[in-house]
Amino acid sequence: MSIQFLVVQLFNGLILGSIYVLLSLGLTVIFGTLGVVNFAHGALYMLGAYAAYTFVSLLQVPFFAAIVICPIVVGLIGIFLEKTLVSRLYNLPHFYNLLLTFGLMFAIQDGIKVIFGPEGEPFNIPDVLSGVVDLGFIMYPKYRLFIILLTAALAFGVWFFISKTRLGAVIRAGTDDAGMVSALGTDIAKTFTLVFGFGAGLSGLAGALSAPLQNVQPLMGMDMLVETFVVVIIGGMGSIGGSILAGLIIGELITLGIVFWPPMAKVLVYAFMAFILIIRPRGFFGRAEFFE
Repeated sequence: MSIQFLVVQLFNGLILGSIYVLLSLGLTVIFGTLGVVNFAHGALYMLGAYAAYTFVSLLQVPFFAAIVICPIVVGLIGIFLEKTLVSRLYNLPHFYNLLLTFGLMFAIQDGIKVIFGPEGEPFNIPDVLSGVVDLGFIMYPKYRLFIILLTAALAFGVWFFISKTRLGAVIRAGTDDAGMVSALGTDIAKTFTLVFGFGAGLSGLAGALSAPLQNVQPLMGMDMLVETFVVVIIGGMGSIGGSILAGLIIGELITLGIVFWPPMAKVLVYAFMAFILIIRPRGFFGRAEFFE
């Protein structure tokens, strides 16, 4: 085995990890702020991919415009779902939201099957990002490097927004005491709606970016959802930094597992999660009160 081959596989792990990071960031922002375990997140990811397919392949919209439009479209769908359904259950036990979003996942999935059919749709890498880049030590596909760089910028942007801005401080304060924030004059209900839409938009962007890497198909969200929850649990529920670190680790574990030990690739992920939870139940950076 050559060093170049191993480096390429590590980069491939970063690609898969980047998709997990975008998905888990959306899930983490929603859970950390609203306390909603959003099982519809995978379906929103799938909607992002189908939105990209619709805009680029059917409507001939340029790819770069589509990856701006798609998260906005999915974010607006998330806002609609939060305003009409999810927000009505905030004061009820968590399993009500869990059952609601679980049902939404199947409803969205079946709706896509009715519109586009159960078969997958092809989605080619855009011409401007096709080909390879010479990194000096390996030749690597241009589109995959684009995903890595964009994810790094977005992850930093989400962390900065939540941790360093005034609106981020309002969101964090609203998580701990929504009544107090509301009494200070902030419309916390509107803030929570925007946060849900923002998390949904991140999943839509992840779907749009992953569309050229695989065929767009109705079950693609279901395939990613379980691993995304594993990422969030390992990183620590509600932790942005933990989601980023865990997403990259899980991406590398699956990719290297497929290369070196294919039958155990997915098993390695759950074994790693079990190991982390045994030694640290809160995950990498989760708050102790959730589990300890």
